[in-house]
Amino acid sequence: MGKSLLVYIVVLVLFALGLILTLERGRHLQRPFQPVTSSSSSTVKSPPQSPATLWSALDANFHEPLSRLFLQLIAILIATRLVGSLFVKLGQPAVVGEMFAGVFLGPSLLGLIFPNAYNLIFPIASLGTLKLLSQIGVCLFMFVVGMELNVAHLRHKAHTAVVVSHVSILFPYFLGVALSLVLFSALAGPGVSFIAFALFMGISMSITAFPVLARILQERQLDKTQLGSTAIACAAVDDVTAWSILACVVAIVRSTGLTSTVLSLGLVLVFVAVMLWIVRPRLPRWFAVDALTAGTPGKGVIATVLVFTFLSALTTEVIGIHALFGAFLAGVVMPSNPEFRDYLKVRLENFSSVFLLPLFFAFTGLRTEIGLINSAENWMLWLLITFIATFGKLGGSMFAARLTGMNWIDSFSLGALMNTRGLMELIAINIGYDLGILSPAIFAMLVLMALVTTFMTGPLLTLAESFRKPSSSG
Repeated sequence: MGKSLLVYIVVLVLFALGLILTLERGRHLQRPFQPVTSSSSSTVKSPPQSPATLWSALDANFHEPLSRLFLQLIAILIATRLVGSLFVKLGQPAVVGEMFAGVFLGPSLLGLIFPNAYNLIFPIASLGTLKLLSQIGVCLFMFVVGMELNVAHLRHKAHTAVVVSHVSILFPYFLGVALSLVLFSALAGPGVSFIAFALFMGISMSITAFPVLARILQERQLDKTQLGSTAIACAAVDDVTAWSILACVVAIVRSTGLTSTVLSLGLVLVFVAVMLWIVRPRLPRWFAVDALTAGTPGKGVIATVLVFTFLSALTTEVIGIHALFGAFLAGVVMPSNPEFRDYLKVRLENFSSVFLLPLFFAFTGLRTEIGLINSAENWMLWLLITFIATFGKLGGSMFAARLTGMNWIDSFSLGALMNTRGLMELIAINIGYDLGILSPAIFAMLVLMALVTTFMTGPLLTLAESFRKPSSSG
């Protein structure tokens, strides 16, 4: 023990002496010549020369892009978890609270009450990285949504699902297009055609949040009931139909003429056909599903799935629609093996929902300025938008369900569930904002409409249950 200690001390002393002598010798060497240019002088930072500059050095490091990004991630994750937990106590899904948390972090609340803190955490120049990360999160989320679509639900409830879901799209879609006559001149994006604005307003009125609806059913233990299975089937058909229409609208808006529009839509149809009839049958062999079932999955499975998902997203982005459509379709064509899908869902959904999706909520909130709804007329327009969205979706679904044979209480409950817009609506209106279709003012109105229509789902279901119980006890 003593010999080892002696050797250790000798090594440390020799190392210290050698280091000191080398540094002292190197201090007298001539420095390399460096020409002074405008670019080098602006990008090369000098180390602090005295204790007086220590604070400025720390401040400069704090304002580095990576430091700012970490600060944003910390603030977003804390806010979404806290508000999400609060909303769970109020009987709402956590995702609804996370959506509200995103708005709270933006200029509508944090920027209004604590502008210095808001500008410190979320300066405009730093939002590019946040946007890219949030887009990756949305793509992974849409991939999981695609996997959750169960074709068996559609087979068992085909009649009701097709009728209710399509009425719940067509009726509010028409109302949204008609509402555009009132909103276009004052609230459309600059230079946008009425056709693009009207088609997009129709979409914003008619979307249902399939994932939020499914979680509400699970939390209320309705997913195994007839109402729950019917709602899942209707939302699945609604999702596929609405996102297909949105893909067409995006292709039309991005195209530069009739030829470009036809080409984009044609390429979309070819891509969908290739994915469904050529790629899907071969995926089990490519992803080694048999090995997964045998309990020997490897990291290569996740890597292969991610490459496939991002390649699909890249394809639809290049075609001229949005990348999330490709990610959604990648999820739809995943092998139907339950173990395989559960394996992917556990690994991708947890990371996406806990880390990446809150970034999307925050980024949406940073773009939402409720202060732009700054007059009684604008608030009346928001009330009109919310009323038409609710009347079209809830009312259309309810009456269509009643016509297919459901009783009034179940029909109302189904309409309330179909009126849940949630994250899917936020994704759609962000697309419209990015394309320049929506002005900041109507973007804020639609974000508020999405939050309100999602928030009201729980209370409306509770109201329906209060009417159901007396009749069942009698």
